[in-house]
Amino acid sequence: MRWLLRSRTVPVAIRNGSYNSFELRRSVMASCRAVLLPRFGGPEVLEVLENVNLPELNPNEVLVRTRAVSVNPLDTRMRSGYGRSLFEPLLPIIIGRDISGEVAALGSSVHSLSVGQEVFGALHPTAVRGTYADYAILAEDQLTVKPESISHVDASAIPFAALTAWRALRCTARIKQGQRLLVVGGGGAVGFSAIQLAVAVGCHVSTTCGGECIARILAAGAEQAVDYATEDYEASINGYFDAVLDTIGVTETERIGINLLKRGGHYMTLQGETASLTDRYGLAVGLPMSTAILLMKQVQYRYSHGIEYWWNYMRTDPEGLREIRRLSEVGKLKVPVDKTFPMKQVREAHGAKDKRLVPGKVVLEFD
Repeated sequence: MRWLLRSRTVPVAIRNGSYNSFELRRSVMASCRAVLLPRFGGPEVLEVLENVNLPELNPNEVLVRTRAVSVNPLDTRMRSGYGRSLFEPLLPIIIGRDISGEVAALGSSVHSLSVGQEVFGALHPTAVRGTYADYAILAEDQLTVKPESISHVDASAIPFAALTAWRALRCTARIKQGQRLLVVGGGGAVGFSAIQLAVAVGCHVSTTCGGECIARILAAGAEQAVDYATEDYEASINGYFDAVLDTIGVTETERIGINLLKRGGHYMTLQGETASLTDRYGLAVGLPMSTAILLMKQVQYRYSHGIEYWWNYMRTDPEGLREIRRLSEVGKLKVPVDKTFPMKQVREAHGAKDKRLVPGKVVLEFD
């Protein structure tokens, strides 16, 4: 990743009559501040550098001036070494997946956006140049126009979590109006997004969560919210379900989720074993091993319970992002933000998440 430290210009396409080529090129710097991860470890390894290079834009890419990014569990796990089989040879890298900001420049083939527009979106989990930077680069299909009704802070908390939920519910389970969905762990960002997406479709939703989340979840439209800490949720949950989204993904929640499914239903967990196995054994061994384990489980549960078993991950989905924008704009999809930090306090933000000092979403604001 030596390209992070080289100085280069950023080629841009001019789409706004208020800018001429000379002015726009001067307004887009060849380098910017960014949070670098030089090695894996605790929050103290994160470094804020002032002059990190901006790579050249590809034709389908957009340069975004960052206003806010959320701190996802994936960010803190990557910092600690999750995905090292992929990322370690590329260090130093910039972490971060969510973003809300303004379009600063466009690749030559980008036509759906214009310079100056406020946008929000998210990178794929395997992206090696993340969003913890004054200027971030995303593909056109990873961004959409930010609703005027929500702030950059609130917008930055939505896309990665909501796209993860969308992938499971709409692309894998293909949920439909009138179906029943169980969300295991509805208090987190992905679980809460899944509840709202399913309610918007017309599904009947039940969830497990912490007691402090129950009122918020019921207000979002869930029909049942069970406190996992004080109730026997396996006995308390009503009926059987067409789909189960398990955001916790431990042995016990997998067992309960599968046993609460109707025949023909879909069990989806966010805790697939691909990354852990490739980190342990390397890509050459870990990837085929994880594929074999997934296939074995799919066959096992198809014959023993008549259900479909899946590991789910976030994927870029332009249709999903447009629907997420629409629901956010009308107030039907929100991810509450509990605390914000300035970008220069990124270590404190990660430390607060590591120590569970902030139960909900944390956002970094950029000046």
